[in-house]
Amino acid sequence: MMKIPRFAAGLAAASALFCISLAAQTADPATDGVRRGSPIVQHDPPLPFPPGRASSSPAVIEFRAPRQMTEADRELEAGAESSISARAGIADLEFNQGEWAYRQIVCPALPNHLLLRFTRDNGARDQTVFTASIPRNGQGHVRVIPLIRRGYSLWSPAPVNAITIAAFNQIRREEGAAAGKYWLQTGLCYAALAGANPVVGPLTPDATMHQPVLPFAEMEIPAKGGAIVRFTDQASVPHSTLWTLTFSPGGALLKVKREPASAVARWQVPSEHSPQAVILPTPHEQPVTSHPIELQSSAPAAR
Repeated sequence: MMKIPRFAAGLAAASALFCISLAAQTADPATDGVRRGSPIVQHDPPLPFPPGRASSSPAVIEFRAPRQMTEADRELEAGAESSISARAGIADLEFNQGEWAYRQIVCPALPNHLLLRFTRDNGARDQTVFTASIPRNGQGHVRVIPLIRRGYSLWSPAPVNAITIAAFNQIRREEGAAAGKYWLQTGLCYAALAGANPVVGPLTPDATMHQPVLPFAEMEIPAKGGAIVRFTDQASVPHSTLWTLTFSPGGALLKVKREPASAVARWQVPSEHSPQAVILPTPHEQPVTSHPIELQSSAPAAR
């Protein structure tokens, strides 16, 4: 091993001391204040949905038959049929064959879009279903979301399909500032676009520990921001389904998971007017200060 001469080592040590002294003299006052014990300001995580309260009534998405729709919406559907037919043809949905029926999906989270579910029923195991999205203000494109073709999913099941998620995000971007701000409404709207007839509720802000019950609806805020929205669709057949939707801090839907809902012990929830959200840190991170949000039920998701 090569040895360093003593004078060289001494010179290096002197240089190091000089650098340390110089750094101390030219320290940034902001960082120097941190070293002196000034409090570190901890910023709130970016949230795609603002805090808010919800009513205790059941949460549902309304479906309307054509005769129940407004005249303006019926005219909008009629004017868009050629575009719907062209896009349905690309997905090989056979829109020009057989008899089709449709219903309107009334979605408060997407007010600037007319959402329709088209169905052709040729009997058992031979149904074709898709969702159509029509912009009301002309700011956007007619879109078709395939759900079922002749009794089968075209790719992976529509609720977890990347194509469905991408279409939903595009529709929300077209909404701009009008896009819904409520996390449960947004989650239910996605479920309806993906083929469900979601019903959640009744929603209660207080509960008792160890009371077996289905997890109705909740939102978690990761330490880095974004949101994880969970709700139980009690109308799904044959069993209630737990939906888990993960949103980015900017509000884009990243992934969706569905699984059978199971009864679990509820958390103890304060009954004050502003219950606190549970913010789960990611591994190796410190939790951040909790924020009051629209906490509707407190049962954790079944794992």
